[in-house]
Amino acid sequence: NRASQFTNWVRFAADVLMGVPSIVVGIFAYAVIVRPFGGFSTLAGSVALAAIMIPLVTRTTEEMVLLVPPELREASLALGVPNWRTTLSVVARTALSGITTGVILAVARVSGETAPLLFTAFGNRFWSTSLFHPINTLTVQVYTYAISPFADWQRQAWAGALVLTAIILALELGVRWVTGGAAKAPR
Repeated sequence: NRASQFTNWVRFAADVLMGVPSIVVGIFAYAVIVRPFGGFSTLAGSVALAAIMIPLVTRTTEEMVLLVPPELREASLALGVPNWRTTLSVVARTALSGITTGVILAVARVSGETAPLLFTAFGNRFWSTSLFHPINTLTVQVYTYAISPFADWQRQAWAGALVLTAIILALELGVRWVTGGAAKAPR
């Protein structure tokens, strides 16, 4: 069956990509995006971070969908609901809190990544809103300030780390509020 083979290849690719170190993703994005387009950019940084996030979201979504009891699907189909509508209304809705948790985990993972951004977005000490120019990121700023010899910059690095932690906490609390409590696997 071609669909089954395709599914197995996607699963295998996602598993392999989840194990790739982030610095390798950064080097790959540098070779594929930064070099050919002639410079560091926000776009290159976002592609590198997406390459880290997508496999995690893919596998989490698959696992959450597999946890949906088959009886729910069968009941929906027995009522005459089309397969696509069953997938959207029953399966996706049932797995939504787990999928959302997977997305938040992926965001939490990339929010602390510095290595791919050093190779792609590079950093910019000046304000930039262009997708095609270097941009400063909080993680690169924390790294730069943490290794500096200046006590004031080191304090600012700690403050940046606190801000990153607060952002992740706020995202997690927001997900719990939106999904109606702790994210639970469907029963």
